[in-house]
Amino acid sequence: MSGLRLMAVHAHPDDESSKGAATMARYAAEGHEVLVVTLTGGERGDILNPAMDVPGVRDRLPEVRREEMATAARILGVEQTWLGFVDSGLPEGDPLPPLPDDCFALVPLEISTEALVREIRKFRPHVMTTYDENGGYPHPDHIRCHEVSMAAYEAAADPERFPDAGEPWEVQKVYYSHGFIRKRLELFQEEYDRRGEEFPMAEWLKKWKVEQGDLMARVTTQIVCGDHFPQRDDALRAHATQIDPNGSFFAVPLEIQQKIWPTEEFELAKTRVRTSIPENDLFAGIDHVGSEPEEKK
Repeated sequence: MSGLRLMAVHAHPDDESSKGAATMARYAAEGHEVLVVTLTGGERGDILNPAMDVPGVRDRLPEVRREEMATAARILGVEQTWLGFVDSGLPEGDPLPPLPDDCFALVPLEISTEALVREIRKFRPHVMTTYDENGGYPHPDHIRCHEVSMAAYEAAADPERFPDAGEPWEVQKVYYSHGFIRKRLELFQEEYDRRGEEFPMAEWLKKWKVEQGDLMARVTTQIVCGDHFPQRDDALRAHATQIDPNGSFFAVPLEIQQKIWPTEEFELAKTRVRTSIPENDLFAGIDHVGSEPEEKK
């Protein structure tokens, strides 16, 4: 198939490169259209790479993050657009401080939903990816990203909702992107043990409490995309204010990742077409568009 369209909805610049990036790069390389919708500008993000915490960066951080995003999109071979909302920041402390008045997480859902509906009706994606109800992790913008994405999935198809936002469009499938897979790290550790080498993420794995569960139980769809892991990592490094090149994202060599776990994981959350689980293609079933809609329960 060709000419299919994938929209990935993300909260901040850099999220697209750490969640499903190799999948997007694969589909773009295969000739499909891929659009990243970035909901906020990441204005309140911290500078997490010490090498970038220098004069001339922090005082123009919004502009720098836009430049980084443009570079990452070019590396992945995808298009990208901004929804224009303001980063909420990650509140810390006990009790947590209130969110800033101008932030995305406090924008009325109807307003942010309409903005995303407008992009959906313009791009007309067959498939969307977003975050689950927990946001992947409990950042207020990630949780809001989930809420807005799911609301826009329904509203974009309804001609009575937001009639000035374009012609109605039915997104056929929505997926949650799942990157925090415990089993993946366990297999990496087994490979290091087999080689008689120290696993660089051993302490991180120890802190992962077993009772927290493993998102692998929710995964319905695995996309083989190991050949595009180098693009994923280069796109991550392009977000130089947020990604330390010496950090945990790059601790396990690519050749081990490509050998042991060459896939990215997704959960089919909503579908209007029939498909069979497990899947190995986000577009599975899309050639049957026009059949009777069948919502995933």
